[in-house]
Order: sequence, then C-alpha cells, then structure tokens
Amino acid sequence: MRLQPPPDNIDTLDPSVLRRFRRKLLSNYTHWCSFLGRKSNIWISDSRRQISASDHRRELLYVALYLLVWGESANLRFIPECICYIFHHMAMELNRILEDYIDENTGRPVLPSISGENAFLNRIVKPIYDTVKTEVEHSKNGTAPHSNWRNYDDINEYFWSRRCFDKLKWPIDIGSNFFATTTRGKRVGKTGFVEQRSFLNLFRSFDKLWIMLFLFLQAAIIVAWKDGEDYPWQSLKDNDIQAKVLSVFITWSALRFLQALLDAVMQYKLVSRETLWLGVRMVLKIIVSAVWIIIFVVFYARIWNRTDRGWSGAASKQMVTVALVFLLPEILALALFVLPWVRNFLENTNWRIFYLITWWFQSRSFVGRGLREGLIDNIKYSLFWIVVLATKFCFSYFLQIKPMIRPTKDLLDLSDVRYEWHEFFGNSNRFAVGLLWLPVVMIYLMDLQIWYSIYSSFVGAGVGLLNHLGEIRNVQQLRLRFQFFASAMQFNLMPEEQLLNTRGTFRSKFKDAIHRLKLRYGLGRPFKKLESNEVEAHKFALIWNEIILTFREEDIVSDHEVELLELPQNTWNVRVVRWPSFLLCNELLLALSQAKELVDAPDRWLWYKIGKNEYRRCAVIEAYDSLRHLLLTIVKYNTQEHSIVTTFFQEIDNSINIEKFTKTFNMSALPKIHAKLITLVDLLIKSNKDVNKVINTLQALYELAIRDFFKDKRTENQLKEDGLAPHRPLPGAGLLFENAVELPDSDNANFYRQARRMHTILTSRDSMNNIPVNLEARRRIAFFSNSLFMNMPHAPQVEKMMAFSVLTPYYNEDVVYNKEQLRTENEDGVSTLYYLQTIYADEWVNFLQRMRREGMVSEDELWTTKLRDLRLWASYRGQTLARTVRGMMYYYRALKMLAFLDSASEMDIREGSQAHGGSLGGGSSLEMTSLGRNLSRADSTVSTLFKGHEYGTTLMKYTYVVACQIYGTQKAKKDPHADEILYLMKNNEALRVAYVDELPTRNGIEYYSVLVKYDQQMEKEVEIYRVKLPGPLKLGEGKPENQNHALIFTRGDAVQTIDMNQDNYFEEALKMRNLLEEYKRYYGIRKPNILGVRENIFTGSVSSLAWFMSAQETSFVTLGQRVLANPLKIRLHYGHPDVFDRFWFLTRGGISKASRLINLSEDIFAGFNCTLRGGNVTHHEYIQVGKGRDVGLNQVSMFEAKVASGNGEQVLSRDVYRLGHRLDFFRMLSFFYTTVGFFFNTMMISLTVYAFLWGRLYLALSGVENSVADNANTNNALGTILNQQFIVQLGLFTALPMIVENTLEQGFLVAIWDFITMQLQLSSVFYTFSLGTRSHYFGRTILHGGAKYRATGRGFVVQHKNFAENYRLYARSHFIKAIELGLILTVYAAYSPVAKGTFTYIALTISSWFLVVSWIMAPFVFNPSGFDWLKTVYDFDDFMNWIWFRGGVFAKSEQSWERWWYEEQDHLRNTGLWGKLLEIILDLRFFFFQYGIVYQLGIAAGSKSVAVYVLSWIYVVVALGIYSIIIYARDRYSAREHIYYRLVQFLVIILGVLIITALMEFTQFKKLSSGGLLFLWPARMT
Repeated sequence: MRLQPPPDNIDTLDPSVLRRFRRKLLSNYTHWCSFLGRKSNIWISDSRRQISASDHRRELLYVALYLLVWGESANLRFIPECICYIFHHMAMELNRILEDYIDENTGRPVLPSISGENAFLNRIVKPIYDTVKTEVEHSKNGTAPHSNWRNYDDINEYFWSRRCFDKLKWPIDIGSNFFATTTRGKRVGKTGFVEQRSFLNLFRSFDKLWIMLFLFLQAAIIVAWKDGEDYPWQSLKDNDIQAKVLSVFITWSALRFLQALLDAVMQYKLVSRETLWLGVRMVLKIIVSAVWIIIFVVFYARIWNRTDRGWSGAASKQMVTVALVFLLPEILALALFVLPWVRNFLENTNWRIFYLITWWFQSRSFVGRGLREGLIDNIKYSLFWIVVLATKFCFSYFLQIKPMIRPTKDLLDLSDVRYEWHEFFGNSNRFAVGLLWLPVVMIYLMDLQIWYSIYSSFVGAGVGLLNHLGEIRNVQQLRLRFQFFASAMQFNLMPEEQLLNTRGTFRSKFKDAIHRLKLRYGLGRPFKKLESNEVEAHKFALIWNEIILTFREEDIVSDHEVELLELPQNTWNVRVVRWPSFLLCNELLLALSQAKELVDAPDRWLWYKIGKNEYRRCAVIEAYDSLRHLLLTIVKYNTQEHSIVTTFFQEIDNSINIEKFTKTFNMSALPKIHAKLITLVDLLIKSNKDVNKVINTLQALYELAIRDFFKDKRTENQLKEDGLAPHRPLPGAGLLFENAVELPDSDNANFYRQARRMHTILTSRDSMNNIPVNLEARRRIAFFSNSLFMNMPHAPQVEKMMAFSVLTPYYNEDVVYNKEQLRTENEDGVSTLYYLQTIYADEWVNFLQRMRREGMVSEDELWTTKLRDLRLWASYRGQTLARTVRGMMYYYRALKMLAFLDSASEMDIREGSQAHGGSLGGGSSLEMTSLGRNLSRADSTVSTLFKGHEYGTTLMKYTYVVACQIYGTQKAKKDPHADEILYLMKNNEALRVAYVDELPTRNGIEYYSVLVKYDQQMEKEVEIYRVKLPGPLKLGEGKPENQNHALIFTRGDAVQTIDMNQDNYFEEALKMRNLLEEYKRYYGIRKPNILGVRENIFTGSVSSLAWFMSAQETSFVTLGQRVLANPLKIRLHYGHPDVFDRFWFLTRGGISKASRLINLSEDIFAGFNCTLRGGNVTHHEYIQVGKGRDVGLNQVSMFEAKVASGNGEQVLSRDVYRLGHRLDFFRMLSFFYTTVGFFFNTMMISLTVYAFLWGRLYLALSGVENSVADNANTNNALGTILNQQFIVQLGLFTALPMIVENTLEQGFLVAIWDFITMQLQLSSVFYTFSLGTRSHYFGRTILHGGAKYRATGRGFVVQHKNFAENYRLYARSHFIKAIELGLILTVYAAYSPVAKGTFTYIALTISSWFLVVSWIMAPFVFNPSGFDWLKTVYDFDDFMNWIWFRGGVFAKSEQSWERWWYEEQDHLRNTGLWGKLLEIILDLRFFFFQYGIVYQLGIAAGSKSVAVYVLSWIYVVVALGIYSIIIYARDRYSAREHIYYRLVQFLVIILGVLIITALMEFTQFKKLSSGGLLFLWPARMT
C-alpha cells in the first residue's frame, strides 16, 4: 500500500519491499557476522539489481525463519546475539535444504538436525533458558553480589566472541561449559563486565570528567595562591607559577594509575584461560601508568634542582615535551572529534589492524562503536558545553577558590591556637584547613549541575520558541488564529496528493515553509479559501465537531458549551463560514455600535471598518441571513405577510448592492430593531411558546422597520406600491401577522438549535474568553490548535501510513473502581466519590446533565441503573486501566474517521457534515440522542457514514495489546478484575489481551503466552494465538518480562509503549500518522529509532503535592527532553510514551532490559541500548500523551526511592560504563548530568551540609574557631560557602526549569504567579524533602544494594497516614539524619564564638535549619489532617504500641518496631566487605561528637588529658549495664514473679536519681551563654 509508484500487481508481494525489509530485519545479524569474522549465511547478493524468483523465495524464507526463531525464543529475546547464533546455524541448514545438499552419512537429501514436536523449544531454547534460570537463582532474589552470577547481558555477550562457535557447536552441546552453573573451574563466569558495588564506579565510568575537575582545581589553587594578583593570567606571567602548574601532569598520571588499578581490581573476574589477553592488558596498563608517574615526578623535580629555589628553564621545556608525548592520545582523539565521520568509519570497520591499534585503549565490544554525531550536531552541543564550562570555571575561580586562599594562609600561619581538648598531633591546623575546604570542594564538584540546569533552561526555551511552542496559550489567542485553523488542519492532517518527482525536493520543502508562514501569521487571508472550498470546510467541521463531541463524552464541557464550540452545518443559506458561537460573541453588538457612530458614513467605509475583523464580518452576515430565514420560516408561505418580508429583504439587498444602504436606512434605528429581534428569538426558544406574543413582536418589528428604519418616510400607498404593505384586506379583518404565523414543531431540533445560536449572537455581551470553563478542556484546545501551526511531516493516507501497535503492561492494578471503593468513607467521612466530586466539580455537573439527558430522573439511580456510568466516570479520573484503554482506543476511532475522509466523495463529506452538525446541539433537551449513548463504545456520529472498509483498514494499521500477565489466574479465581478486563475487550474492538496461561500436566506445569480478543459475533472471548514457553515467565524484573512476552503479539512497523497510568486524547490521536512519518526523516546523520513524545501530567489538580510533582515532571518531560534531543543529542528513553521502531528493536534485545536488580529502571536501558547500538532518539512536541503521577507524599517518596535506587544500580551497570567511555567528551557530560550525575549531585548537596556542619562543630569544639574568631577573611570565606549552599537548597535547578517552561507556554506573569503560589504552599519544603529521599536511596543502593520495585498504588490520598507508618518510611532517610543535623546546629550555637551574634548564627545556618525542618515536618505538613489534635493523640498511642510490641516469629514490620528494625538492617547483612567498612567508618563520627563534648563540660578541672575521654566511657558502660539488668529482670521475673521485676526497676530508678543528684551537687558545670540562652550539658549527654 505504501509503495510509490504503486506496483503493477497489487496482489503480489513486491520484491523491493521484501528486500528492504530483509535488510532491516537482518542488519544486526549481518553486523554480528562481520564483527566475528564469520561469513553470513544469507546466500543472496545485494549487488544484483534484478531479483530472481528464487532469490525472492529465499528472502521470504530468511525473514520467516528469523521471525519464527524470535517469536518462540521466549526469554531469549533479551539475548539478541544468541538469537543471531541460532539463526546463523538454522539458516545454514535451510540453505543446504534449498540447494539440495546430500548428507554424507546417509546419501540422502540433508534434513534439519533438529526436528519433532516442540524440538526447537526443548533442544535449543530450554537449555539456554534453564541456564539463565539457574543463574538467577544464584542471585538469591537480588541479594547476592552481581559478580557472583550471570545476568542476561553476560549470557548475551558470550556470543560476542568466536568461542561460542567452538564451545557450543551445532546442534547445541549441552555438555559445554556455557551451561555449567556449579563447578567454579569449569563454569563460564562474568562476560564483558563485572558489576561491583562502589562509588568508585562513577570515577571509572566518567574518568574524563573527574580528571578535568581535579586538574582545574589543582591549577586554580596554584594560580590563586600567588598574592597581589586579581586575575589568573597575571599570576601565570610568573615563571614559578608556570612551573608549578606543570605538576598537574603528575596528578593526571596518578589518576590514570587509579583508573588502571580500579579496572584490574573490579574486573579481574573476567580473566580466564580464554580471556588471558585481557589480564595482560590490565597489568600492562598499571605498569605503564606507574611509569608515567615516575617520569613526571623525576622531570618535575629537575625543574627545582637549583639550591636557590629557582627553576631550570631547560628542565621545564623537557617537562613540556614529555607532557606532549603523554597527551598524544588526547590530541588524536581531538582530531577525530573534529572529523566524526572518520572516527565512525574506523570504529565500525572490522579490519584486524584497527583492532590491534585500539586494543590498548578499550576492550573489543560489539556495541558502542560509531557513536559520533554529524559535524553540525557536534558544533551545537560543543558550543553549549564550552559556554557552561567557561561559566563554571570562572565562577569557581573567582567566587569559590580565590576567596578561600587568604583565610587558608592565615589558618596555616596560626601558631597560638589554644585547643580545648587533648591534641594527638602537633600543628593540626592543617586538619582544620581541610575541613574548611571540604564543603567548598564538594560544591565545586557538583555545581556544574546547577550551571547545566541554568543554561539548559534558557536553551530549551529558545528551542521551544523556534518550534513555535506556546504561541496559542489561551482562548483569547485561539480567537486570533481560529480563522486560519481550518487551513492549518487541512495542510497538516489531511493527506495531499503530490507528484512523485516533487515529493521531498527542495522546491516542495520551500513551498511548504512558505505555506506554513502564511498560516502562522495570517498572510494571504487563507480563510477566504475556506469559503470557496466547501469540501475543506466540511472536513474541518467534521473533525472539529468530533473533537468537541469527545470533550462532551468525557464530561469536560457541558451541553451549552457544545453549542458554543461546535461548527454548525450551513442549513439556513448563510453565505459565510459559520464560526463557533464563542468566537462571534459580542461581535454583532460592536458592529452595531460602529454603525451608530458612523451614521453618515458611506457604505464602503462602514463595511470596511466592520470587515477588518473577520469574526465581526461573519457575525453581521450570519445574523442577517439567519434573520431572513427565520422570519420566512415562521411566516406562512403564500400569505401577504410572507410577501412583505420577502420584499423588505430584497430592498435591503438592493440597497447594499448599489452601496446606498446608509443613505436609504436610518442607522440609529438599528438598536431598537436589535432589541425587538432579541424579544422575538427569546419567545421562539422558550419551552412554552406563546404565538400571540410572537405575533405582537412581529407587528412591533414591522412598525419599527416601516416607520423608523427608512430615512425617507413613505405613505401608505407608497408602501403598498413597493410591496411593503398588504394590497387587500387581511382575512377576517384581522391585524398583520395575526393569522400568518406558524411555528415549527418542537421536534424540529435543527430549527431551534439554530435559533439558539442566533440568540447567542444577538445577545452576548461577553467575549467568552472563559469558554470552555473547564481548564483541562481549554488546555487541550489551546495545545491542539497551537500544534497545527508547528512543523510536522505531512500526513499520508491511512492506507499508506505505517502500521503500529500500542503495548501496555498490566499486573493487578485497578481496572474500574467498584462500588465499595467509591462509597467507603475515611475517618473524616470523606469518600473517594465525594473527593472526586469536589476536585472535579464542573465535570460532575456535566456528568449529571448527561445522565439526565439519558433518562435518569433521580440521583439515586446512579447507584442502581446508572452504576456502570458512575464507576466509569470515577475511573476515568483516576489512574486505572479503563482510562488508559479509553485513551488508546482514540487511535482506533481517529484512524477510522481519517480513513473515511481519505476516501469519501464530496457528497459523502457534505452529508457527513450535515448529519454530524445536526447531532451536536440541543442544549439540555432530549433531542441530543447521539450524545446519549454508552461512552465506552467510543463510536461517533461519523461512523454512521462509514462504507465498511474503514474498519478493516484501521485494524490493519492499529492494534492495542494489554499484557495482563495474570489474567488467566484471575479468570480461574473469578477475580472481578478479570470481568472488568473482559468488559473492556467487549467494548473495544481493537483491544487484545496477552497473558501467561499455566496448565497443570503430569510432567508439571506448562506455560503458554496467549493472546485473546472478544468476538462480537460469537459474543465471547476467543483465543487468537498460543505460544508455548520453556518455563515460568519471570526470571528477571517483572515489568520487562511482561512486556517481552506480549511483544510477539504486536504488529506493524512501530510500537508505542504506554504505562498503566497514562491517557490519550482524540485530537492528539489524529496526529499519529504524522508522527510515524518522522521515521523517514534524517535527524543529523541518522534516522530516528525512538520517537520521543511529549507528556501532559494530568494529576496536577488533585492536590498541592500533586501540583508540585506535576510541575517538576512537566519541566523534565518537556524542556528537559527538548534540550537532550536538540542540541545535546543524548535523549534516551526515560519511560513511556515513546514510539519504538519495532523491527529495529526486536532484533536488538527488545524495548527494555530485564536482568534482576541491575535493570530495576528497565525503561532507560532501552535508551542506553539504542544509543550504544548506533540508534537515534528524537523528541517531538506537536503531539502529547497524558500521564499520571503519584499524588500523596508516601506515594511520591516510594516513587522517588524506586527511581533513585534504579539510578544507583545504573551506576554499576556496563551500559553506563560503556557510554561514559564511548561517547565523546561533551556528549558524555550531557549523559552524566542528566542521568546518574543528577542523583549523585543531589546526594552531594546533602553531604555538603554534613561536611559543613561537622567541620564547623570541629572548629567550635576544638577551639580553633575561638582563635580565629576575629579573622574577617575566614568568616567571609564561610559566608561564601553558605550562600552557595543556600542557593542550591532552595532548589534552583528544580525551580528555574519550571519557571522558564511555564513562561514559554503560559506567559511570564502566570509563571511567576504559579511559582509564588507554590512557595506559599511550601513547595520548597517538598522539594527539599525529595532531595533527602533521592540522596538516601541512591547512596544506600550503591553501597549496600537493597533496591526493589516499590508499588506506589497511584490512588487518591484521602486518608490520614498515622505517624508509625510515616516513621517506618522516613526514619532512616530523613528523621534520624535531621535530628543529627539539628543536634549539631544546637551544640554549635552553644559553643561557637561566631554564633554569639544572633544574626551571624542565622546567616550561617539558616539553610541548614531549613533542611532540618523540611525533613522532619514534611510528613506532617503534607499528611491529610496532619495537625489535627485528636489524630495526633491517636497517632501517639499507636506509635507507642508499635514501639513496645515485641511480636513473635510471624510478626510483621507494621506491628513491631523490633521486626521493622531487622528488616531495615537487611541491606547491611547482604552488603560486601567494603560497604560494611565504610558504614563503620561513617558511624565513628558519633565518637568524635562524644570526644568534643566531654572536654567542653568543664568537669575535669580544665584537664586536657586523654584520660578524661577514656573515663567518660564509664557512663556508657554503666548505662549498658543498667539496661542489661532491666532486660534480664524482665525475662526472668516479669511473667511469674512480677514483684521482683518491679523491685529491680525501683532500685535502678533510685540509683539513677542518687547519681544525678550527686553530679549536680558536686560537679562544677560550665555555663555557656549563646544568643541569650543558657545551656546546661550534664555528663550523661555522652
């Protein structure tokens, strides 16, 4: 269908189509063969121009063979090169059969080596599947180190070396060591990469970044150390400084040595007999890097070899020469960076000479080759990062490093420091200097994230402006553009027949650009074409009215708003385009005022003034034409009155034609006539019509027209002669119009709908800028209308568009809310339905209006006959499967309509417009029968015009598959979810459900992937496909495994991945065929493989917290993705709803990765895989898909924890390591700061607070701060640190992108107002709290593991969460940390001389206090009824019960603090040695706290002996002893001899009171005054 020109015989498969498809499908296999130096078993020459019949058949067999292998490979689909290996051998067997080879052993024609029932599954797939399964079992559910077991990637990379042919053979040798999983010596270990838990992975993966930062820091300190110079270039004139700067090469070589050492330590498990050269390279790299350190140290020492501390110029030159040799690889890399096509060629070629050359620098890898972009893209992202880095380094030098030099020197020169404690090391000021510099260095290392955020915000805004985003933001701007709307829709959404030789040429592109300019800026008045082209107008009306109809079905507009928004059909002979009523409102009144002002102006001038506004011109003409038609309709035909009305309008027409209207008629009479017309139409549209009043109004109107409207008064005879008065007496001697009026029947819906429209035009004084009332409807109309003026590919006909599928993974989430869920009330009496009625008040009113129109009499029927409608209404406002299915089925509905418009004749379209327009009015009356149907059917009035082929065409082009993994189990258990899923299938023709069926047999359970649909004719669920699986589906992460099993049931060229919390819109579905055309365009040097799609977060209105989350997500999925795609060229796949090139991905591992734990964030690994394999990811913002986000604090925190944990696992992954090394430097920076770097720098913010506060505590308790209290330089330096920290903690790099994106799309004032409103609603508290969540889980995952999928629930938060639950969730991540920081701040206030001034203390610690308060108070602030006193009392009781309940063996963490504590320590039990050591080292800080406090108490008569600290441990021992006694007494006596237990407690209390009394009496405590407060620190503080 898509062939151009069409083939001669459309019933046969065109050879060129098959060849192109075969090349695409088998391209990965071809590259794999070339990589391994194996000859491809595709025995077809691509050089032949003519394709023979045998080649045609052979190509078809190759394609079928690969797809069959892939389709039955089950979990092996995650191992693409394994499939290549299988296909390679099976293709060889196919070739032998086709070439009639003779078997040497039997002398007969060769047969396949594997045959029989399920032979492929049992003998090929199952052995490899069992190996993967056994390896996964070794992971101990993700708790074992990654290095101890092979994941999917390890299995796959085994097939990247030639040993797979030697070891596995064909048929597959089950005895191969590849299948060994137990014996260490024989077993194949990790392949290609070993994942090790360590923060040093960040250095290994992004060593170029850290080398740059460390070298600049060293050089900047050296240059800034010189006194008396303000600028670095002045300092560099000094020869000594120049020589010292050369020391950076020693650091560089040391970092290279560290990199080589880390490679060897972390990757030694890769070395085996088969990979011996890898070990050789590791050792050689360590040796060479160590040699370079020695060389640089020797040459650097020679520079300073003179005894007078001078330097040797000759030695300096030698050092520079050696440095140039050291830099040769970097210079070569720079040259290849400037010539990206050369590097791509060298990396993609498989010549052995290049392997030998590159062997030293990187391991041979099948992926990660040829990743360089084109020169233009290179220049764009390089300029971006050059500006960012220049800004960062200037800021760092002048505002971070330079201000720290003077206080550092002063502190080093300080010699009379009086330490407050025992000093272990002499001259320990250096330690104080280190603590002073530590937060500065940490901020220096992370603030590049801030500069990236700032620049990316403004660059993203610039790109958005160039893409014409935000040009139509509201209804007012829509009014200005709507007159060009139809032409824009015709240009973009309707296929345009072009000559084959002109399509895609420069001339056609230039013509398109000019046409877009005309549309965008209204040049050439394109709406004039609409008036002359009725077909285009009718097409526009059909589409626009269908969009408004879907709005009404979704209850986001009312019946009245439908009348205002619809485009009515031209039934009253109106000569102009009948724009929607909301555009014409107030225009007639303005025209009347103009006519009144220009009473004596000539016709031409008056009409020129009115006609300057298109809507006003149309309103005047439509009102005039409608009035004539209305009067001639209600006045009986063949009566004198009918003749008078006809003659009157003819006279008006005649005066207009000869341009004497203003000379003939009195303009000042128009307001009176207008008022009478309003009265007349009012009478007509009333439900109870009074004909006598209508007659009276007509008589008054006649008198007004005859006596006041004509300038030249006419006599009775003149009126009779002119036909404006009756010639003969009226029948029955009655008055005029008395017997001549006949009103249309009440069932004439069309007449009264048009009358209502006329009434609106006549009466409205409001500009109706608030129509529609619903904000979501306004946003959708604005976005859709704006998108039609953006650049997008031309739409092909539906028959010629790319076929595509949508895939949604589903497990056990809500399908449709049930009655109980809606009615159940929380402790405050708030039900989910009441909550929805409150936040969607206008939509609830619209829903009730629709239900009444459908026959509902009482609202009580909502719980009986209308219960299904009620449940659907609520479900469509939650994050349910029903909402997602409804949204995705809009594709089906849109494509059917577009298929009709593609093939319909002019008569069909005209009839469709009339029928469709006729169904859209009716207000609240029952004649709107077309709207009164079951909304789940998702049909439309257009469907009545279909000829039949639309359904078949659409089903060929679109399929929706929902992967309901446990649907079979749900059916067996009679789960209500299964019934609801069946209901969705029944009401959605294109919906298919894939699930895993488990059938018990004698040999165990058999597993099948099954695809089902609902057959409308048979009225039952029917099975389409059933594919046997080798075993249980879930070996890795659940979601990607679920996607993988259903992927074989998708069809077409593309597959869109949609999550269960997403939605779609009919108007956006219209643009899908435009989007798919993007696959044919080049973006840079490559065509796209993933089409990124914009998201709209629809949960922002649910709560303030949901709004914060929505704003944050919106800036990421719009502005953030926009910049990543252009200019940075590093957009990946960050989740759904991206569209995948299906055939490209199914041959390269699928649309996600599934290895246990390491691929917890499965989506982004599809982006990693795409980039590493040379794919291209783009981003398109002319189309959007809805997405829901978590709406409660606990839900948000669990989501943040999942994402942060997933990023922690990404740090360990081979994908991140390879991208860090294979991308060029600037793309590597983009990659780092938009993935794992963002979370690392978030963690660095928290660590900076820790470093600063512990450092300040050290300075205060040690006495160093007291010694330098008068040093202004030191305090200024500290102020510099804190000011930066405060900026960071305010969330600059979260807030700025939101402000910029809102400014772009909503306007500056709206953006600022929203930002201020968010601050008043404590958004900064939420963002600071989220910072803590991300920091905790990211760091903990890297150190100890413990990442897991966290189901957030996605429900509405209407219930108060008790404190015990919040404590369990936030104790480790927030509460304990906040208490620690708060304690440090309090102690610092007590003992710091700097803090004596209240203002100074506040200025230094306000940002830290804000963090502490946010981390403690956020769970209360954002908890429903969080400060309700009664609930607080209940929460306290519940918390204490939880604390003291010991529980038993089967107790859960929700019941017992003790059980929760053990679960919280699980990650420490499973962590490695380095993780445990680091955890111990970090916890030692509390002993330092004890050490500092003991000497400050003044209880040892001023002694600084270390014995004071040692003796303080006595109290710790005593406390532990008392605790042990109580525990022993409780276990021994509490049950049987309770009196003894109480006696022990009494004695302990008495002893404690005596000790405290003695201490208070005989100890001289030091009294400290700080900020007017008195602090008493008893000895038991330790």
